[in-house]
Amino acid sequence: MQPCDREASAGGPDAEFTRFVAARWRALTHTAYLLTGDFHEAEDLVQTTLVKVYPHWRRLDPERAEHYVRRALVNTNRSRHRRRRITHLLLPSLPDTGPVRDDGAGVEDVDAFDALARELADLPERQRAVVVLRYCEDLSVEEVADILGCSAGTVKSQASRALAKLRSRSALARTYLPSRPAEAR
Repeated sequence: MQPCDREASAGGPDAEFTRFVAARWRALTHTAYLLTGDFHEAEDLVQTTLVKVYPHWRRLDPERAEHYVRRALVNTNRSRHRRRRITHLLLPSLPDTGPVRDDGAGVEDVDAFDALARELADLPERQRAVVVLRYCEDLSVEEVADILGCSAGTVKSQASRALAKLRSRSALARTYLPSRPAEAR
């Protein structure tokens, strides 16, 4: 039995944190990928966020833990943009496009998801965060406003601008984007 397995089986805050991470890792990485546009950076973002959250875990209300972690994820991503380091000097993007099964099944889903991530990467940071949290994570306007620390009106206007930009230039409009304005949702 590994040390972390013993801690998880013993109960307490460490076990709760371990269970939370195990249960939510995939969803957090998915959100981070949509925020960053790069799988490896998404994993780094989630890991960095969890390292920052862990010392505060014992004080968190279990009902609000996921909200706290999402807010930390978005804020950590903002910090990443502020301190953006120089990457990929010779190539604008890495040549591999993501995971594909050996039998070719699911290739269409990977391509569509990859296209969505590329389109989101062209949006300004705040608009991208609003679209990811509002439409990909299916949070309410009020929940997004709380996570981003802004008003509901700001969420609505940022969503409207982002959706208009995405509709104007991509095939994603037919597949992913809602046909109604963000304010009507």
